[in-house]
Amino acid sequence: MFVLYRFLSVWPLALLHGVGAALGWLTWLASPTYRRRFAGNAALAGYGFGQVRPAVAHAGRMVMEMPRLWFGPPVPVRWDGADLVDAAYAAGKGVVFFTPHLGCFEITAQDVAGHYRAAHGPLTVLYRPARQAALAQVLETARRREGLQTVPTTLTGVRQMIKALRAGRAVGLLPDQVPPEGMGQWAPFFGQSAYTMTLAARLVLQTGATPLLVWGERLPRGRGFCLHFRALAEPLAGQLEPAVAQINREMESLIRECPQQYLWGYGRYKKPRAEP
Repeated sequence: MFVLYRFLSVWPLALLHGVGAALGWLTWLASPTYRRRFAGNAALAGYGFGQVRPAVAHAGRMVMEMPRLWFGPPVPVRWDGADLVDAAYAAGKGVVFFTPHLGCFEITAQDVAGHYRAAHGPLTVLYRPARQAALAQVLETARRREGLQTVPTTLTGVRQMIKALRAGRAVGLLPDQVPPEGMGQWAPFFGQSAYTMTLAARLVLQTGATPLLVWGERLPRGRGFCLHFRALAEPLAGQLEPAVAQINREMESLIRECPQQYLWGYGRYKKPRAEP
């Protein structure tokens, strides 16, 4: 797998996105289950298939751009809302970046880490180890880079994130990812009850860190990406349960900025799995 990823890493981003678009549609055509979940999730948010049709291709583009982002030369990235990030770091209490399964979430962590590692230390990101051994090895190698520290979804990983925030550094996670059983609560997401992680809210409530929203827009014709930073619409609630529901609403707001790049095929409403 390393050989394949290294080979793809030197391809132009436009070519990878073109192949990825075809891959996205092949997956759509081959899997009735995927089609039903995609359409069902979009419908819960009030979108017909025609409105989110481009998301089919974008799911494939996400897969094919990974080798370039992990092992290839840098890609063009511009920022929208950089002043919010500067102000959050300047507050000195740490920063928690919330990113949904929207656009390219891999580039958000890479680029933030690259910009701020010298002045503010590494960015700590939460990840769930891949179940396939070969892919897990690729991911471990790809994400082992200067300025980026990855921690697993375990108690040890959570402690590392809290430690980073208390040192004034930043952490990042995907709040719309279904957590393992016992690590979340049921909360509305586009009007449907979804098992939602409590960690995102806990990190802010326990440390006083500044929460920021960010998503990476995939620009057309392989021109790179644009990172969009947003402040919360209002201060995070002081109690856990309403804070978790509030973060879901913030994720909804980001997704509505560009529903054509959201992973509607993600099993957001699935039952949580028990940790082994």
